[in-house]
Amino acid sequence: MSARMPPKILERRQLAQTRVFRVEQLELEFSNGARRTYERIPGGRDSVLIVPLLDAETLLLIREYGAGSERYELGFPKGVVEPGEEALAAAGRELEEETGQGARRLRLIDRVSLVPGYIAHHSLIVLAEDLYPSRREGDEPEPIEVVPWSLKDLDALLAREDFNEARSIAALFLALRALGRRCSV
Repeated sequence: MSARMPPKILERRQLAQTRVFRVEQLELEFSNGARRTYERIPGGRDSVLIVPLLDAETLLLIREYGAGSERYELGFPKGVVEPGEEALAAAGRELEEETGQGARRLRLIDRVSLVPGYIAHHSLIVLAEDLYPSRREGDEPEPIEVVPWSLKDLDALLAREDFNEARSIAALFLALRALGRRCSV
């Protein structure tokens, strides 16, 4: 595989700024002389997505409202790494806020990107084991429903219409690999 030089950034301009997102426009020149205009959401803080194991055979999922899909979605606990916060500390905090469980063992298992053509953001996938009851107050507008799910029933989970977030699906398979387990799907 040949190493390519990234395109030269000729101009960078902010197009929009909201409370959550900033949108930039980039004027790029590629090594072959081609010029293009790209729009992107530049990088900010990483996020964590936690795969909690209640026991050797049971995952903990959460059901919460997704404003993007305008419905309640089933997935794994997740949240932003706050400034100055370590990723595993953020994972522990989010786990306590969203599931009412702490973890004696938190392990970073992978880092995934989201739409790298448009968004400069990464989610850190964390496996949480040896759980114990521990609740922390979070910023959620309503209580989050915690849904235990048997690892023996993954086909049914993957068939659900409300379990469709790509990060949660990827995290499930990455966690199974980290645990040395095979998925029958």
